[in-house]
Amino acid sequence: MHNLAPAVGELNADRSNYRFGVLPELVSQYGACPFKVDFNARVAEPRPEARGLIARVQFYMHDRYNLPMSRQQQELYMAWNTQYPPTAWEILRDERIARRMGNHNPFVTGQVTWNLGHKNSGDGVKSEMRTSSVATNLISNDQSIRGNRNSKVYHLPKGCPSYEKVSPRNIVPFDTEIDAQNAGYRKAGNCK
Repeated sequence: MHNLAPAVGELNADRSNYRFGVLPELVSQYGACPFKVDFNARVAEPRPEARGLIARVQFYMHDRYNLPMSRQQQELYMAWNTQYPPTAWEILRDERIARRMGNHNPFVTGQVTWNLGHKNSGDGVKSEMRTSSVATNLISNDQSIRGNRNSKVYHLPKGCPSYEKVSPRNIVPFDTEIDAQNAGYRKAGNCK
């Protein structure tokens, strides 16, 4: 989510997958918006207010997913990061995303600073087996009604032989049969 931001469709399409850069010779083609794109050089220059955020998102993505970054891009993003420090809105955005994802962008919080030759953490590519909290709660609570998100069938903890056969990743918990039915689920045919 740290890499997601709303954008005007035309600007996003024109930016394509071009690298970010500085285009002092070019005049903006987008009216009052100072966004620029050099289609021949495949370079896009974002508006000044977005440059710091873009730099910190690039640092985050490259660090977390162990992606290489050219020296030229590092120098540009380090300059933008210094010129355009995190705004109150960017800090609030980071806090909201961290509540959902479980991790901050450390380049927004100031926990980590990017320097030339930065050694990536690769935290996003480390493989960990995690059990979802929903599945964990259901395994320890045998009183929950288990819906199967694939079949849209629900199973009762007593009287339904397939109750234990629902894959943990497909379990949707319900407190009552009415809740399950209101969610569009039907009772398993083999329940007694």
